[in-house]
Amino acid sequence: MIPSHLALHTRLQIELVLISLILLQLTSACSPVLAQQAESRPNILFCISDDQSWKHAGAYGCDWVKTPAFDQVAADGLLFQRAYTPNAKCAPSRACILTGRNSWQLEAACNHWCFFPSKFGTWPEALAQNGYHVGMTGKGWAPGIANDSDGKKRQMTGRNYSRKRSKPPTQKISPNDYAANFDVFLSDQKADQPFCFWYGCTEPHRAYEYGTGVRVGGKSIEQIDEVPPFWPDNKTVRNDMLDYALEIEHFDTHLGRMLKSLQDKGQLENTIVIVTADNGMPFPRIKGQEYEFSNHLPLAIMWKKGIRNPGRKIDDYVSFIDFAPTVIEAAGLNWKQLSLAATSGKSLMPVFADQQNSAVHRDFVVFGKERHDIGRPDDQGYPIRGIVSDGWIFLKNYETSRWPSGNPETGYLNCDGSPTKTVLLNERRHGPDTAGFWKMSFGKRPEFELYDANTDPYCMQNLASRAMFDEQQRHLEAILMATLKAQQDPRLGDDPTTFERMPYANQQGHDFFNRYQKGEKLNAGWVNPSDFETVPIEDE
Repeated sequence: MIPSHLALHTRLQIELVLISLILLQLTSACSPVLAQQAESRPNILFCISDDQSWKHAGAYGCDWVKTPAFDQVAADGLLFQRAYTPNAKCAPSRACILTGRNSWQLEAACNHWCFFPSKFGTWPEALAQNGYHVGMTGKGWAPGIANDSDGKKRQMTGRNYSRKRSKPPTQKISPNDYAANFDVFLSDQKADQPFCFWYGCTEPHRAYEYGTGVRVGGKSIEQIDEVPPFWPDNKTVRNDMLDYALEIEHFDTHLGRMLKSLQDKGQLENTIVIVTADNGMPFPRIKGQEYEFSNHLPLAIMWKKGIRNPGRKIDDYVSFIDFAPTVIEAAGLNWKQLSLAATSGKSLMPVFADQQNSAVHRDFVVFGKERHDIGRPDDQGYPIRGIVSDGWIFLKNYETSRWPSGNPETGYLNCDGSPTKTVLLNERRHGPDTAGFWKMSFGKRPEFELYDANTDPYCMQNLASRAMFDEQQRHLEAILMATLKAQQDPRLGDDPTTFERMPYANQQGHDFFNRYQKGEKLNAGWVNPSDFETVPIEDE
């Protein structure tokens, strides 16, 4: 006979073996399911140009900018007619995209060149924490400083893949071979791992090489169907616009190569491709302002496996804060279980499934800004809040004594240097501003502005002072203020100037105005030396 203690030991061993066999069988049975789940999670390819207004793509009917890749995404997916950023400047716009929160909900990240608060997570970081292969090339969230709570630099948009270089079409276009770097990223992807890639093109951000739209792009100034009426229509401005067009086409070329790589690798079917821009074109009265061509941006989304009835045009309003909840939901994740602050965004997943465009996604979008580029006393900003609904735009300017584009004596620093900017400044310097070009781009503004963008897309006629539009203005203002109050905008609270006290993170530019006035030699870098006014300017 076997001693009782040995018999017990033997039975335990047998039971352990049986349990191990059962667990092995369960694992074997489940592994195809788990693999299938991993494969079903969509890839994310987020493509963002730097400074491109909404109309400047072929899918929107523009003939002088050729964008076959963007047009393909629109044709095989959805083309959005009313997509808006909450803040028309690089860093704050990208902060809204990454967090799903409006600028006034992001503390210091409301401002340009800030110290990004570590408390706000991003959806690429969340995807990386949940099994995604995450990377980026070019420009992610920038400019500014983003560290975690331990002071370590954050990968807000993933690991940087930007080593591959190629000869660019012009000297001012980045040598980053974006598409080749995307291929390197894909080669690092594990077989059962979904990916998230941020393609942050640095074009069509300035500076441009003047005349290359014609010389390199083979374009003609006669191709431009319309010059915005707040600029003079002349050869210089048209050439500037064509140089801008050439750089958009460079962005589109790399997008096309990325789509082909995904097609060749059999990954295009289950990849959500989002193509947009961060803010409007880098020209006077657009980038850094809050008008139609500042905040209204191109947007096309393709997901062959997930979008029903592709080829639709979406007329509903979309805010950039909607990207984050869309990506998180598509990835099968629960927002509340992630290290992300609450979002004010709305997922676009119902739009993807809505074959007949039967439901309304949004009927208005709110936007605004605080400090963008420096150039005012004490690094002051130019606070604005606004709303667009049914084609109507209402703006509230909070500090009307300030210069909207920055002080004249420091070069209007919230407007990039350009041939077009120089033309506008010289129009005023060499004679009276009879056409009002300088006034529209650089002059001081009233507290309220109201535009009917349906008939006035360039926001030329301010209707706020006309009695017949009082009801429309009150209606929009009431919606705007109720929305901002619900979102706890500090500008409406007990400490409305909180954004003014947040430091400008670039120490070279900090306190620029005061230092410059004291005689310190400073170089802003993004404006021309001739932009600085040497004679005091009084608003007209």
